[in-house]
Amino acid sequence: MTKIILCGCGGKMGAAITAIADGRDDCRIVAGVDVNTAVSRGYQVYQRISDVTEKADVVIDFSHPSALDSILAYAVENNVPAVLCTTGYSEAQISQIDEASKKIALFHSGNMSLGVNLLIALSRKAAQVLGGSFDVEIVEKHHNQKIDAPSGTALMIAKAISEELPYESRYEYDRHSVRRKRERSEIGIHSVRGGSIVGEHEVIFAGHDEVVTISHSAQSKGVFAAGAVNAAVFMKGRPAGLYDMNDLIAQS
Repeated sequence: MTKIILCGCGGKMGAAITAIADGRDDCRIVAGVDVNTAVSRGYQVYQRISDVTEKADVVIDFSHPSALDSILAYAVENNVPAVLCTTGYSEAQISQIDEASKKIALFHSGNMSLGVNLLIALSRKAAQVLGGSFDVEIVEKHHNQKIDAPSGTALMIAKAISEELPYESRYEYDRHSVRRKRERSEIGIHSVRGGSIVGEHEVIFAGHDEVVTISHSAQSKGVFAAGAVNAAVFMKGRPAGLYDMNDLIAQS
């Protein structure tokens, strides 16, 4: 039985993760952390993770980048692995995660969906085959409540493609301020925010007289919640290090 502390339990993802965990017999959420301690999830909710008294095997974080310091401090002090699902981390925070992973086991992914990670693998392969002569554009769409842009997933895709291109690429987020032809080194990244779109990602490889498109559409938050819970069960008892979806997929 994997005992979980859920940070961000009051949000929509918190509700989805709680529902997934409630339907499994190999894990349970023993405590939650949220700014709204009045939220009812069937377990005790604290305003700060440092106030949690329940013992846990893993922390899942689906809250806000500002909570990273307190979560890492708690995980290191209690030698508890953490699954970091929050997006929008700064470069300094990414370095902070890397450094903390030398002391404890951390799972970090910009997207917890199995399908999205397959999309990334296919995009990497396409870049190997087409990247030298095809222009690359990434379009991501999310609901109107999402704060960060571009999405962490779009950046994951761009990074995977960049690693396979035969030239040094650069990300182009906004073309309205410059008047010039598209440069080969560009990877265009475009964000759409509207309505209740859960999450859509499209990778376009545009060549001479042909276009190859790879896409993924999430129909509900359940796909991300299931991935987070699977990662938590996977991380129980893991030695210090930085883990991601590739490690989870490899052991499946």
